[in-house]
Amino acid sequence: MRNALGLMLASVLAAVLIAGGWYFYSSRADQGAPKTTAARAADPLPAKLAAKDDVETTAAIAAKPTAVAAAPAPAPVPAPAPVQQTTTCTNPDALGVSRVVEIDTTGGPGFGFEQFKQFDFLTDKEVVLTFDDSPWPHNTPAVLKALADECTKGLFFSVGKHATWHPEILRQVLAQGHTVGTHTWSHVNLAGKKMTEQQAKDEIEKGFSAVKWALGTNPSPFFRFPQLSQSPALVSYLGTRNLGIFSTDIDSFDFRKENTPDKIVSNVMTKLDKLGKGIILMHDFQKRTGEALPTLLARLKAGGYKVVQIKAKTTFDSLPEYDEAILKELKVPTSGSATNARPISSVVQTVSQR
Repeated sequence: MRNALGLMLASVLAAVLIAGGWYFYSSRADQGAPKTTAARAADPLPAKLAAKDDVETTAAIAAKPTAVAAAPAPAPVPAPAPVQQTTTCTNPDALGVSRVVEIDTTGGPGFGFEQFKQFDFLTDKEVVLTFDDSPWPHNTPAVLKALADECTKGLFFSVGKHATWHPEILRQVLAQGHTVGTHTWSHVNLAGKKMTEQQAKDEIEKGFSAVKWALGTNPSPFFRFPQLSQSPALVSYLGTRNLGIFSTDIDSFDFRKENTPDKIVSNVMTKLDKLGKGIILMHDFQKRTGEALPTLLARLKAGGYKVVQIKAKTTFDSLPEYDEAILKELKVPTSGSATNARPISSVVQTVSQR
């Protein structure tokens, strides 16, 4: 009897020990095991940066998403080197450029009859090709290819944020001989009710400093208001900064989702045939614009229209405090302030050598 009772107690004790060991092992395995898809989906993700851009006008200008929390901090962004322009034309039947216009932006002249009536510099059958919201992956390169195929040039108004995200693309724009102006830092409505005059000035100046950083050189002193929404005070301010302001004569409405590439071409040509000339507003941010452009350029050539390229008499001098703000935001390493940056050849020189 005692042997049977002892055997029973030993069995119970063994069962308890086995269960305890299994529980301990299972707990450790759960802690170290990779999460399932469902478990990962339940984890909180970092919120996206606040988007101040106007998505109605540009269709989808949203702030760049942040990296997941576990990702390492990005390395400091090196400053781009100066752009070397290398442009050749191998198409003997290309649309090309009929003439180059140099603009003296002293005092802030305005162009484009939708808002400015003073300077009518285009003759019959002349057009200016302008593109807003650059640079953007895939879409801007598609526009550049269409322009290069026809050996013609455009005027690009870059959004500062986009320039810092994709400087290599904006540098392609300049390298291919196009003119680069700006379109504010984040594409907000500068004449909006919640926008103070100082905030609007910050948007303008920071946009220029960002584009300057991306290009590695000063941009052209050309500016276009987001949504063409301006105020007398801001127009006066741009005059004090000697910035040429561009409105438009012909809006392609390429930002509207319902407009197919064929519809974009029709929009432009219908208005152009009525007016006979004009500054054309497009957006290289939009995929459909790059898709429409080869056909549009072919239609312009067939219709006897000629492209005028816009250049500035001088470049734009950004303000040092905004240049420095951009460098700090991008975590670019500096020695002292941004205004003291000098090439190494001007700091260290060999004066004798054995």
